[in-house]
Amino acid sequence: MANNKKKEDTQEKILDVDASMQGTIAFKDPVNLRINGSFEGKLDTRGNLTVGENAKVTANIHGDNIVIAGKVSGDVIATQSLSILGTATLKGNITTPRLSIGDGAILQGLVNMQGVSASDGSDVCLTLKDVAQYLEVEARIIEEWAHAKKIPARFDNGHWVFTKAEVDQWIQQERARV
Repeated sequence: MANNKKKEDTQEKILDVDASMQGTIAFKDPVNLRINGSFEGKLDTRGNLTVGENAKVTANIHGDNIVIAGKVSGDVIATQSLSILGTATLKGNITTPRLSIGDGAILQGLVNMQGVSASDGSDVCLTLKDVAQYLEVEARIIEEWAHAKKIPARFDNGHWVFTKAEVDQWIQQERARV
């Protein structure tokens, strides 16, 4: 019985999408997401994202650990690692600290590799609009919070700049206060 429960707990954390979908998929908590069908829109995930070999994704993708085996058109930001398997075709720019590209993979775009062990705490930079979408709050409210130093941000060249790691940490602190 205990073995079955453990197996069920592991399966509960996996979301397997084998259909055609459009829109935005966003997760605030880590999940294991696998896309096997077609998807068009925006993917903002935490945890592990796998784009299956038969998948066709037209979306900007933001996630922690991403594995691409199918076709992706759009920019990909992986905060921890990105693996492009030999069966993959990726047309878009990449930002990630760790990149693996399999023999036979097709990649068309620019690659920006951030330092894996950056001691300055640098992370993926977000704009005011990005943070507003990520938190599902109006941009003017995010700007007010930034002015009042209620959310971690810096004003650089006339624009508010946020790092995803600091925003995620701030979210966790705010949850702890509630």
